[in-house]
Amino acid sequence: MTNEVQAITPMREQARKDVSRFDFTAPAELFPSRSKKGRGRVTYKRFETGAEAVRFAVEGMSEPALLGAYLESDEMRFGKVEIRALYDSAAYPLPRRAAAD
Repeated sequence: MTNEVQAITPMREQARKDVSRFDFTAPAELFPSRSKKGRGRVTYKRFETGAEAVRFAVEGMSEPALLGAYLESDEMRFGKVEIRALYDSAAYPLPRRAAAD
């Protein structure tokens, strides 16, 4: 188990670095997770900007649909946690959906 933790930690650190370097203006692709229960509603999508892709992933996809999905831009991949970090970052350029009360 110790080896697992050591292997995961560098990957998480790399993900944080990639999030800080993310170009919100670059084109991006969103790949949905593969469902064993058949074809889901969300399919592969290409976006003109990474900001639009992040917004769609966070605001337009359900939590179960986002699990296993990933966003790719500038040869970098971002999973659910990193996509959320991009949406929450101060650098995110689009207006965010109002929080539900």
